[in-house]
Amino acid sequence: MNAPQQAPISEDVEQQMQQSLADQKQAYLSEGAVSAETRIDRMDRAIDGLVRYADKISDALNTDFTCRPREVNMLTDVIGSIGALKHSKKHVRKWMAAEKRPTLFPLNLLGGRSRIEYQPKGVVGIVAPWNFPIAMVFQPMAGILAAGNRVMIKPSEFTPATSDVIADMVADVFDPLEVTTFTGGPEVGQAFSGLAFDHMIFTGATGIAKHIMAAASRNLVPVTLELGGKSPVIVSRSADIDKSLARIMMGKTMNAGQICLAPDYLLVPEEKLDEVIASAERAVAQMYPTLLSNEQYTSVVNERHYQRLNGYLKEAQERGEKVIPINPANEDFSAQHNSFKIPPTLVSQPAEDLSLMEEEMFGPVLPIKTYKDFGETIDYINSKPRPLAAYYFGEDKQEESAMITRTTSGGVCVNDVVMHIAQEDLPFGGIGPSGMGSYHGIEGFKTFSHAKSVYRQTGMNVGKLSGMLPPYNDTTQKTIKAQLKK
Repeated sequence: MNAPQQAPISEDVEQQMQQSLADQKQAYLSEGAVSAETRIDRMDRAIDGLVRYADKISDALNTDFTCRPREVNMLTDVIGSIGALKHSKKHVRKWMAAEKRPTLFPLNLLGGRSRIEYQPKGVVGIVAPWNFPIAMVFQPMAGILAAGNRVMIKPSEFTPATSDVIADMVADVFDPLEVTTFTGGPEVGQAFSGLAFDHMIFTGATGIAKHIMAAASRNLVPVTLELGGKSPVIVSRSADIDKSLARIMMGKTMNAGQICLAPDYLLVPEEKLDEVIASAERAVAQMYPTLLSNEQYTSVVNERHYQRLNGYLKEAQERGEKVIPINPANEDFSAQHNSFKIPPTLVSQPAEDLSLMEEEMFGPVLPIKTYKDFGETIDYINSKPRPLAAYYFGEDKQEESAMITRTTSGGVCVNDVVMHIAQEDLPFGGIGPSGMGSYHGIEGFKTFSHAKSVYRQTGMNVGKLSGMLPPYNDTTQKTIKAQLKK
């Protein structure tokens, strides 16, 4: 994939970013050890900002999406961020404690002691996406601040109103030597990703992640990548179809499916296909009796993604595939003027070479494939790139175990979708094409910390006692002989 051509960034902005990074690094070095009190104070200020700016955040998100319900804005972006910060604040003192490790025999008997000290890395860059533009800044920031780091943020240019609120809120509650924000288009993001951070986290598309890694590699910056992929859903013959589809369609319609963890395709028993389709239609109708004029049904973020998704559906229709829009009030979606809404749409038994089966969906379109034997689902999932999540619905423990142990994904939910990201004590991250590294809870703290090995030796000359120092002698030979035993 060729790097996208970008307009040149202004020298002023690039110099500001370089200067900000240099200033934050110097401030970090001058500060010395970062106390628990300082870390907690920074997290408290982030929480305070989110609480005070909650309404402005919601209004900005609604502006950027043209229609995004306040409830979704609050539950996902605002409360989700506050919850992560509170969790880290509660546990940070325990996480900071030195971790004792066993010491090699016989050094342990002679008083040698080993431990790990978790040290801040320094300055961490956050490159955030547009789908949850607040949560994908402040949820990783919980671990970053808990680890004692300073932060530079590049929000998405696709949600400019929200990015401006982030910049205002950060400037209100933080000194720029602690946390600062740089808004702007892709050219700013490209320059930002090339800065010599001590760590960088990127959330977004796999294609862009390749450019992020290439830019980071020039300064050997370690990166955490939170990507996506096509997250499969297996519906077992043992599943309660209505209960399962209610949860699946909730996950598929929340934020209009613009979630990296959203169900991307279903695998259902062939004899239950019609039942699954009917159940999905009932579930959507119950949640959204209307769609076009319903302020609780989110719009696709912009025309570019609206055209992308409609292009998938047009290709499927032209190929003669069965495309099933779920439109309870029979509204005319061609008549909308101020939003880019697409009804939840099922595609039954699509061909494998369709774009909607090859590209991450990131929208309210849900293909449905069928299987005869359960083993086919495992083989099918394993034939695809490793996804960020995999979902199993059913009560068959052997099937559940097979899905968990024989497929590889960032995370798994059993009898639900998406909800594993809400568990602060579970690491969140992908594998392979769906990402690398993780955060949330103690894993986030460790991701953004340097685990420094510390060994303390006694005053005794252990090297001489063990024969490790020249001139080598009989003691040396005895030490070697002892270690060569099976």
